[in-house]
Amino acid sequence: MKPMAGVYLRTILNCMAVALVASLLLYGCAGDERSGKGKKLYNHYCSHCHGESGQQGEGFNWDRMPDPRPKNLASNAEMSTFSDKEIFDTVYRDMRDTSDPKVLDDDNYFAVATMPTFKYTLSEEEIWDIVGHVRTLHGMSLTYDLLGRKKELEEAFQLAQQEMEAAKATYEAATEKAEAAQAAYEETLTDEQLDNYEPEDIELPEEAVFLAVNEKYENAKTALENFSKRPKKTRIARPDLTISEDDRVEQAKLGEHLYTAKYGCNGCHSLNDIGGLVGPALDRAGFRLNSTWVYQWVRNPQAMKKHTRMPNLGASDADARALTYYLDTLRAPIPEKPVPEPA
Repeated sequence: MKPMAGVYLRTILNCMAVALVASLLLYGCAGDERSGKGKKLYNHYCSHCHGESGQQGEGFNWDRMPDPRPKNLASNAEMSTFSDKEIFDTVYRDMRDTSDPKVLDDDNYFAVATMPTFKYTLSEEEIWDIVGHVRTLHGMSLTYDLLGRKKELEEAFQLAQQEMEAAKATYEAATEKAEAAQAAYEETLTDEQLDNYEPEDIELPEEAVFLAVNEKYENAKTALENFSKRPKKTRIARPDLTISEDDRVEQAKLGEHLYTAKYGCNGCHSLNDIGGLVGPALDRAGFRLNSTWVYQWVRNPQAMKKHTRMPNLGASDADARALTYYLDTLRAPIPEKPVPEPA
């Protein structure tokens, strides 16, 4: 080998080594930062039920929770049987009625109402940070391809945007053509005919296509935004909660069902000294809480109090109304020994 060729090769190898070390350091820093964020989020939103180290019975709320109680997140034997994605889906899901046999028989759904969703509270990336921290509690590490997931969302958004722009152009061209044809037709009418003329609404198949494609685009845009940003904390408008007394009774019954079977409120709140200690006891909610406030709180608690531990459960308008009517019925007498607030 010629001397200059040897020097050139060593220079290349040295540069590759420096690049590799820099990459490892950068990855390590990013991993440490992600782990730190995951631990902080876990301690704020999860540790009161799951315990700081993931051990059963450790969290201050654990003893007060109904069965099935939280899993032992520190158990490698149990937790290693779940993939990263399965743990993620437990935290990032829509709340469903767990009294429905179809929900209970769905192997792909975590049908435990007292485990809340954080889909509408945290970003997807933050939830992955929590999953990464949970993995450390039983001696494992996150292997899910987060960069690949972000790239997948970006590509889906770009494709949806291209489809939307093409459909929009086609729709606008069809609209322009139809309007020109209508204008040309109107030119053929006499003044007397124009006086009695009412143009028909133009219905174009291109409009239906555009609306469908635009919805796909908006969903892809929201999915990409929700990867790194928390869902928007939109203030909920004041509802009109006026209904007949008979309807109120029926809605309150539905709300009582939703309270335990779908949203698992009893996991964090107590009634008659039974239930969780994370949130306040609700025995006297009908006396203490304004119904309009209750509805707005249930729909989006973060819009009312930014750092509350209560997540946005994705409750629909109908469900939030039913829960509001139910909570208004809770009017127990003042207890002799009030349940103390958690430390």
